[in-house]
Amino acid sequence: MPELPEVEVTRRALAPHVEGRRVTGVVVRDARMRWPVPRELPQWLVGQRIDHLDRRGKYLLWQVEAGTLISHLGMSGSWRVHLAPPPAPGRHDHVEIHLDRCWLRLTDPRRFGALLWHPRADGDIAQHPLLAHLGVEPFDPRFDAALVYAATRGRTAPIKQVLLAGDIVVGVGNIYASESLFRAGINPKLPARRLGPMRCARLVEAVREVLAEAISVGGSTLRDFVGAEGAEGYFMREAAVYGREGAPCRACRTPIRRLLQGQRATYYCPRCQR
Repeated sequence: MPELPEVEVTRRALAPHVEGRRVTGVVVRDARMRWPVPRELPQWLVGQRIDHLDRRGKYLLWQVEAGTLISHLGMSGSWRVHLAPPPAPGRHDHVEIHLDRCWLRLTDPRRFGALLWHPRADGDIAQHPLLAHLGVEPFDPRFDAALVYAATRGRTAPIKQVLLAGDIVVGVGNIYASESLFRAGINPKLPARRLGPMRCARLVEAVREVLAEAISVGGSTLRDFVGAEGAEGYFMREAAVYGREGAPCRACRTPIRRLLQGQRATYYCPRCQR
């Protein structure tokens, strides 16, 4: 599933081609996604100028004059930019947006992604039901040790599960939660309430470092994800624990272990992570 780095990589690749451009056409070939693509989307978007392409958590927010187009990549989605007329659409090319000199295609083999419209008349996009309860952004100064410490008091769930919940900090999905906890030296099974201030500080620093590094190398490609320009992400080549069950820890040579938490695979080093 594309996580925050993959969405940010997509945003950065698309932004130079879309910001300040007007939508000249919208084609919805298959509206069957996680929620149906609104049938009125072409009439809402055509003629609109895209002012900014923003990101909130794992959501891309296309800010136009009349409102916001909300895009989520789901498990297998990706946006591709074409600077010349694209080839004939494939079976998984569900939506196409035409601008004045480029074409954008939303491809989603599993159709768990979303493309929704929030009119400006409905108020601040930050209050949309999909966004209103999200935690702070990982690179926001408000994401600090004090916030994590306060938010984890009384929470008995394992810290890995708390990270994935997204109500403290957004965008730390399964891959990057495992990697961040390894870098911080924290066992993923540790009850969140047992994190002290020093561990909270280490975790904040590790989350930021891991996500920044992932963005810099184009994110992670496991099965479907490619960036908007067709490139795969290379973070998994440098992963310390994720996907390395039985392999020696890069720090201490202890075999990496795998366990299931909430039906998601967690990888960790039993010696480095206490």
